[in-house]
Amino acid sequence: MAACNSDKSNKVNFETEIQELPETVIGKEGLTKKILQKGNSWKTPLPGDEIQVHYSVKLEDGEIFDSSHDKGKPFEFKLGQGEVIKGWDEGIATMKRSERAIFIIPPNLAYGETGSPPLIPPNSTLVFDIELVSWNSVRDITGDGGILKKIIKEGEGWATPKDVDEALVKYVASSADGKTLSRSDDGVEFSLLDDYLCPAMKKSVKTMRKGEIAELTVKPTYCFDGVENGMQPNLNLNIHLELISWKTVVDVTGDKKVLKKLIKVGEGYDRPNEGSLVKVVYIGKLQDGTVFDRKGSDDEPLEYACLEGKFSESLDRAIMTMRKGEEAIVTISSDYCQVEEVSTADFVVYEIKLVDFNKVYFTRKRNHFGRWTQKRKLKHVIKLRTKEMYYSKMASFNVHQGSMTRNALKFIQFDHSFNDNEKCQSNTLRFSCYLNNAACKLKIADHQEASKLCSKVIEYDPCNVKALFRRAQAYLRINELEKAEIDIRKALKLDPNNRDVKLVYKELKAKQKQYTQHEVEIFSTMLSRLA
Repeated sequence: MAACNSDKSNKVNFETEIQELPETVIGKEGLTKKILQKGNSWKTPLPGDEIQVHYSVKLEDGEIFDSSHDKGKPFEFKLGQGEVIKGWDEGIATMKRSERAIFIIPPNLAYGETGSPPLIPPNSTLVFDIELVSWNSVRDITGDGGILKKIIKEGEGWATPKDVDEALVKYVASSADGKTLSRSDDGVEFSLLDDYLCPAMKKSVKTMRKGEIAELTVKPTYCFDGVENGMQPNLNLNIHLELISWKTVVDVTGDKKVLKKLIKVGEGYDRPNEGSLVKVVYIGKLQDGTVFDRKGSDDEPLEYACLEGKFSESLDRAIMTMRKGEEAIVTISSDYCQVEEVSTADFVVYEIKLVDFNKVYFTRKRNHFGRWTQKRKLKHVIKLRTKEMYYSKMASFNVHQGSMTRNALKFIQFDHSFNDNEKCQSNTLRFSCYLNNAACKLKIADHQEASKLCSKVIEYDPCNVKALFRRAQAYLRINELEKAEIDIRKALKLDPNNRDVKLVYKELKAKQKQYTQHEVEIFSTMLSRLA
């Protein structure tokens, strides 16, 4: 009898303690939560995750009528999939691993007006004591259920591979009926630009962290013939996947045509900039592995200034992403290579080591080339301008966008030490650089900047036909038709037989006619509405 009274007393004390705990309101439908035991991590489960919980449940003023402890194992379900009452989906989504809490769930989030006879009457409020034992994260990678990823082992850190990185993985791919189709126990390395094994592989790897192990369930739409051989039609593919590591690859030009794969991490955080004096060692290879170029050694590295025009700009820009002591492999598409390098190859590969560099900062008063003679400066500007004209004829021209002419201007734009003859030559070159750059801007549809560059030339040389022609082109693209007509008429007056100007004039007339017709249509519509 005394023991019975003691049990009742302990129960009363426990319920009193629960009532004194702080209460959290979840959502706007009356769900409340009181934490009995805090969790041991900061993470909470997400919709689709496979949840394991222990629970007991009672009516608001009743006794416990169901408990997972009596069954000897946790209850399992998928969060947010409608497998349990709504109060569970909303409440457990707020819990951390090993957390234990009391949830008071109103009828609208439980069994509603019908209840669940005979244990749960209609319109019953339920009190659940829930402990979140664990969960397996499941992610719908494609958003359409095509690739589901269940995390078996969490990875390290927070970083994940990017679109152009190269991943090293172990995997076993099997059909839904258990037949092994492909496997790599020793690990296989592949680029995330490629659809290795099947498209699901690269999509999944880009969501994983180093050391993560996952189970993938892949629908047939995300497989291809290479994997489906040996599979029965309409069966899912199961892949046990482990991300061992990956090599960082930098997309230098932003279009995946110049890629830099990191082999050895460099020192510090600084990198060369435009004009920096770099010391490098590199080997250039064709697609078949044939060495076509070799420069420098560890004892005597090649020394030159970045973006001076000595080498291809694509290679220079790759080097400008490197740090001191870094080693990398740079792959350059044939679109961005010089003709003599490519032959019939689709790409070339450079193995590069950046031994050291001296960063250079350009200013108006002093720059890295301040000790050059005037003759050497003018000669170098001509070289850069000529090379820019060569690149402008290539399909890949957009990557350069007039950078060589901008570099050329640094040599002569603010130099006041030229004699009269050199000054005349300098002005001619400067105007030529402006016009080359304007042509670049027209190609990339930066019409406002193109018109400004042409205006700089026209300010000093009002009769420059090429400047008038290109500015008219820019005005035409932004529908400044009156300004375009003024420039075209002036250019035709100076050079009546200029074929290019005549073609632009024809385009102008067509646009003016189109614009007039549009105005007539608008005016007619207005009149009809007034009538």
